Amino acid sequence: MQYEDRIAIPTPEGVTLQLTLAGLGSRAVAGAVDLVFKGVLVLALLIVVLAAVGGDGALVIVPAVGLTMLLYDVLFETLGGGRTPGKRMGGLRVVRAGGRPIDLTASMIRNVLRFVDGMPLGYVPTIVSIAVTRHNQRLGDLAAGTIVIRDRREIDREQPRFAVPAPAMAVASAAARAGASWDVSAVPAEDVATVRAFLERRHGLAREPRARLAAQLAGALRPRVGGADEIDPERFLEILYDAKRARG
Repeated sequence: MQYEDRIAIPTPEGVTLQLTLAGLGSRAVAGAVDLVFKGVLVLALLIVVLAAVGGDGALVIVPAVGLTMLLYDVLFETLGGGRTPGKRMGGLRVVRAGGRPIDLTASMIRNVLRFVDGMPLGYVPTIVSIAVTRHNQRLGDLAAGTIVIRDRREIDREQPRFAVPAPAMAVASAAARAGASWDVSAVPAEDVATVRAFLERRHGLAREPRARLAAQLAGALRPRVGGADEIDPERFLEILYDAKRARG
Protein backbone atom coordinates (compact mmCIF):
# COMPACT_ATOMS: atom_id res chain seq x y z
CA MET A 1 0.00 0.00 0.00
CA GLN A 2 1.27 3.50 -0.82
CA TYR A 3 0.60 6.49 1.36
CA GLU A 4 0.36 10.04 0.12
CA ASP A 5 3.15 12.35 1.23
CA ARG A 6 1.71 15.35 -0.61
CA ILE A 7 -1.65 17.06 -0.58
CA ALA A 8 -3.29 19.26 -3.21
CA ILE A 9 -4.65 22.54 -1.78
CA PRO A 10 -7.11 24.54 -3.93
CA THR A 11 -6.59 28.27 -3.39
CA PRO A 12 -9.20 31.08 -3.52
CA GLU A 13 -7.72 32.03 -6.90
CA GLY A 14 -8.72 28.67 -8.37
CA VAL A 15 -5.12 27.40 -8.39
CA THR A 16 -4.07 24.08 -6.88
CA LEU A 17 -0.76 23.88 -5.02
CA GLN A 18 1.01 20.80 -3.72
CA LEU A 19 2.15 20.80 -0.08
CA THR A 20 4.55 18.20 1.30
CA LEU A 21 3.19 16.32 4.30
CA ALA A 22 5.36 15.59 7.32
CA GLY A 23 6.04 11.90 7.85
CA LEU A 24 6.18 9.81 10.99
CA GLY A 25 9.95 10.17 11.42
CA SER A 26 10.13 13.96 11.22
CA ARG A 27 7.11 14.32 13.49
CA ALA A 28 8.64 11.94 16.03
CA VAL A 29 11.85 13.97 16.15
CA ALA A 30 9.94 17.25 16.56
CA GLY A 31 7.77 15.66 19.25
CA ALA A 32 10.83 14.43 21.14
CA VAL A 33 12.33 17.92 21.15
CA ASP A 34 9.08 19.40 22.42
CA LEU A 35 8.89 16.71 25.09
CA VAL A 36 12.28 17.81 26.41
CA PHE A 37 11.10 21.43 26.64
CA LYS A 38 7.88 20.32 28.33
CA GLY A 39 9.90 18.30 30.82
CA VAL A 40 11.93 21.37 31.76
CA LEU A 41 8.74 23.41 32.25
CA VAL A 42 7.11 20.69 34.32
CA LEU A 43 10.23 20.35 36.50
CA ALA A 44 10.27 24.10 37.09
CA LEU A 45 6.56 23.98 37.95
CA LEU A 46 7.08 21.16 40.46
CA ILE A 47 9.89 23.05 42.15
CA VAL A 48 7.77 26.19 42.46
CA VAL A 49 4.67 24.39 43.73
CA LEU A 50 6.51 22.23 46.26
CA ALA A 51 8.51 25.21 47.49
CA ALA A 52 5.34 27.26 47.91
CA VAL A 53 2.98 24.79 49.57
CA GLY A 54 5.08 21.71 50.33
CA GLY A 55 3.33 18.36 50.46
CA ASP A 56 -0.08 20.05 50.34
CA GLY A 57 0.56 20.81 46.67
CA ALA A 58 0.20 17.19 45.64
CA LEU A 59 -3.48 17.67 44.79
CA VAL A 60 -2.76 20.45 42.32
CA ILE A 61 0.39 19.03 40.72
CA VAL A 62 -1.32 16.58 38.34
CA PRO A 63 -3.82 19.07 36.82
CA ALA A 64 -1.14 21.76 36.76
CA VAL A 65 1.23 19.49 34.85
CA GLY A 66 -1.49 18.56 32.36
CA LEU A 67 -2.43 22.22 31.85
CA THR A 68 1.20 23.20 31.34
CA MET A 69 1.72 20.56 28.66
CA LEU A 70 -1.53 21.55 26.92
CA LEU A 71 -0.79 25.28 26.97
CA TYR A 72 2.72 24.69 25.64
CA ASP A 73 1.36 23.23 22.39
CA VAL A 74 -1.68 25.48 22.06
CA LEU A 75 0.13 28.77 22.66
CA PHE A 76 3.05 27.96 20.38
CA GLU A 77 0.78 26.70 17.59
CA THR A 78 -1.63 29.65 17.66
CA LEU A 79 0.92 32.40 18.31
CA GLY A 80 3.84 30.85 16.43
CA GLY A 81 2.20 30.17 13.08
CA GLY A 82 1.61 26.49 13.75
CA ARG A 83 5.15 25.83 14.98
CA THR A 84 6.23 24.65 18.41
CA PRO A 85 9.98 24.83 19.12
CA GLY A 86 10.32 21.20 18.05
CA LYS A 87 8.44 21.76 14.79
CA ARG A 88 10.42 24.92 14.12
CA MET A 89 13.70 23.04 14.50
CA GLY A 90 12.40 20.24 12.30
CA GLY A 91 11.02 22.55 9.61
CA LEU A 92 7.39 21.51 10.23
CA ARG A 93 4.16 23.44 10.59
CA VAL A 94 0.56 22.63 11.60
CA VAL A 95 -2.13 24.09 9.33
CA ARG A 96 -5.81 23.56 8.73
CA ALA A 97 -6.62 20.84 6.20
CA GLY A 98 -7.49 23.57 3.67
CA GLY A 99 -4.04 25.13 4.02
CA ARG A 100 -5.13 28.04 6.23
CA PRO A 101 -3.33 28.89 9.50
CA ILE A 102 -4.39 26.90 12.55
CA ASP A 103 -6.73 28.70 14.97
CA LEU A 104 -7.25 28.42 18.72
CA THR A 105 -10.20 26.01 18.50
CA ALA A 106 -8.43 23.57 16.18
CA SER A 107 -5.27 23.68 18.28
CA MET A 108 -7.21 23.01 21.47
CA ILE A 109 -8.98 20.01 19.93
CA ARG A 110 -5.84 18.39 18.49
CA ASN A 111 -3.85 18.88 21.70
CA VAL A 112 -6.54 17.84 24.16
CA LEU A 113 -6.72 14.56 22.25
CA ARG A 114 -2.98 14.20 22.73
CA PHE A 115 -3.85 13.02 26.25
CA VAL A 116 -5.67 10.11 24.59
CA ASP A 117 -3.44 9.12 21.67
CA GLY A 118 -0.12 10.31 23.10
CA MET A 119 1.96 9.52 26.15
CA PRO A 120 -0.75 7.69 28.21
CA LEU A 121 -0.86 4.93 25.58
CA GLY A 122 2.78 5.07 24.58
CA TYR A 123 1.97 6.97 21.36
CA VAL A 124 0.78 3.72 19.77
CA PRO A 125 -2.51 5.24 18.48
CA THR A 126 -0.52 8.18 17.09
CA ILE A 127 1.93 5.94 15.22
CA VAL A 128 -0.81 3.75 13.79
CA SER A 129 -2.99 6.68 12.75
CA ILE A 130 -0.16 8.55 10.99
CA ALA A 131 0.86 5.37 9.21
CA VAL A 132 -2.57 4.43 7.86
CA THR A 133 -4.30 7.75 7.12
CA ARG A 134 -4.07 9.34 3.68
CA HIS A 135 -2.67 12.63 4.96
CA ASN A 136 -0.46 11.34 7.81
CA GLN A 137 -2.88 12.54 10.49
CA ARG A 138 -3.03 11.41 14.08
CA LEU A 139 -6.38 11.20 15.90
CA GLY A 140 -6.10 14.79 17.10
CA ASP A 141 -5.53 15.99 13.53
CA LEU A 142 -8.54 14.06 12.27
CA ALA A 143 -10.78 15.56 14.95
CA ALA A 144 -9.46 19.11 14.49
CA GLY A 145 -9.21 19.04 10.69
CA THR A 146 -5.47 19.77 10.68
CA ILE A 147 -2.38 18.46 8.89
CA VAL A 148 1.35 18.78 9.51
CA ILE A 149 3.43 19.93 6.55
CA ARG A 150 7.08 20.55 5.82
CA ASP A 151 7.97 24.24 6.05
CA ARG A 152 11.23 25.73 4.74
CA ARG A 153 10.87 29.14 6.40
CA GLU A 154 13.65 28.58 8.92
CA ILE A 155 16.04 27.34 6.24
CA ASP A 156 15.19 30.32 4.07
CA ARG A 157 16.26 32.71 6.84
CA GLU A 158 19.80 31.35 6.62
CA GLN A 159 20.21 31.80 2.87
CA PRO A 160 18.83 34.03 0.08
CA ARG A 161 15.10 33.54 -0.26
CA PHE A 162 15.16 33.42 -4.05
CA ALA A 163 18.24 32.70 -6.13
CA VAL A 164 18.91 35.46 -8.67
CA PRO A 165 21.48 34.99 -11.46
CA ALA A 166 24.36 37.49 -11.20
CA PRO A 167 23.49 39.44 -14.40
CA ALA A 168 19.97 40.03 -13.09
CA MET A 169 20.93 41.18 -9.58
CA ALA A 170 20.86 44.89 -10.43
CA VAL A 171 17.39 44.58 -11.95
CA ALA A 172 16.14 42.59 -8.96
CA SER A 173 17.55 45.19 -6.56
CA ALA A 174 15.79 48.00 -8.42
CA ALA A 175 12.50 46.07 -8.36
CA ALA A 176 12.88 45.45 -4.62
CA ARG A 177 13.35 49.16 -4.02
CA ALA A 178 10.23 49.84 -6.05
CA GLY A 179 8.30 47.40 -3.86
CA ALA A 180 9.16 49.42 -0.76
CA SER A 181 6.51 51.95 -1.79
CA TRP A 182 3.80 49.36 -2.44
CA ASP A 183 0.76 49.23 -0.19
CA VAL A 184 0.36 45.51 0.60
CA SER A 185 -1.91 45.88 3.63
CA ALA A 186 -4.94 44.51 1.73
CA VAL A 187 -3.26 41.16 0.98
CA PRO A 188 -4.43 38.62 3.62
CA ALA A 189 -2.21 36.05 5.30
CA GLU A 190 -3.74 33.08 3.45
CA ASP A 191 -2.86 34.67 0.07
CA VAL A 192 0.69 35.32 1.27
CA ALA A 193 0.92 31.63 2.19
CA THR A 194 -0.24 30.73 -1.32
CA VAL A 195 2.41 32.97 -2.86
CA ARG A 196 5.09 31.46 -0.63
CA ALA A 197 4.09 27.94 -1.60
CA PHE A 198 4.29 28.81 -5.30
CA LEU A 199 7.68 30.50 -4.99
CA GLU A 200 9.10 27.54 -3.09
CA ARG A 201 7.87 24.98 -5.62
CA ARG A 202 8.02 26.83 -8.95
CA HIS A 203 11.36 25.35 -9.98
CA GLY A 204 9.76 21.90 -10.01
CA LEU A 205 7.11 23.00 -12.53
CA ALA A 206 7.33 22.86 -16.30
CA ARG A 207 7.76 26.23 -18.03
CA GLU A 208 4.22 26.69 -19.33
CA PRO A 209 2.34 25.62 -16.15
CA ARG A 210 4.75 27.73 -14.10
CA ALA A 211 4.14 30.84 -16.22
CA ARG A 212 0.39 30.26 -16.25
CA LEU A 213 0.23 29.80 -12.49
CA ALA A 214 2.35 32.89 -11.85
CA ALA A 215 0.14 34.95 -14.14
CA GLN A 216 -3.03 33.73 -12.41
CA LEU A 217 -1.71 34.51 -8.94
CA ALA A 218 -0.33 37.89 -9.94
CA GLY A 219 -3.54 38.79 -11.78
CA ALA A 220 -5.64 37.96 -8.71
CA LEU A 221 -3.43 39.81 -6.24
CA ARG A 222 -2.29 42.86 -8.23
CA PRO A 223 -5.60 44.76 -7.69
CA ARG A 224 -5.05 44.47 -3.92
CA VAL A 225 -1.59 46.07 -4.06
CA GLY A 226 -1.40 49.83 -4.23
CA GLY A 227 1.37 51.35 -6.35
CA ALA A 228 2.44 48.09 -7.99
CA ASP A 229 4.20 48.46 -11.32
CA GLU A 230 3.41 46.35 -14.39
CA ILE A 231 6.29 43.92 -14.07
CA ASP A 232 6.85 40.22 -14.70
CA PRO A 233 4.33 38.13 -12.71
CA GLU A 234 6.98 36.11 -10.87
CA ARG A 235 8.95 39.24 -10.00
CA PHE A 236 5.72 40.81 -8.76
CA LEU A 237 5.07 37.81 -6.50
CA GLU A 238 8.64 37.83 -5.16
CA ILE A 239 8.46 41.52 -4.25
CA LEU A 240 4.97 41.16 -2.80
CA TYR A 241 6.06 38.29 -0.55
CA ASP A 242 9.24 40.08 0.58
CA ALA A 243 7.26 43.26 1.30
CA LYS A 244 4.70 41.40 3.41
CA ARG A 245 7.42 39.52 5.28
CA ALA A 246 9.40 42.71 5.95
CA ARG A 247 6.35 44.49 7.33
CA GLY A 248 5.12 41.56 9.40
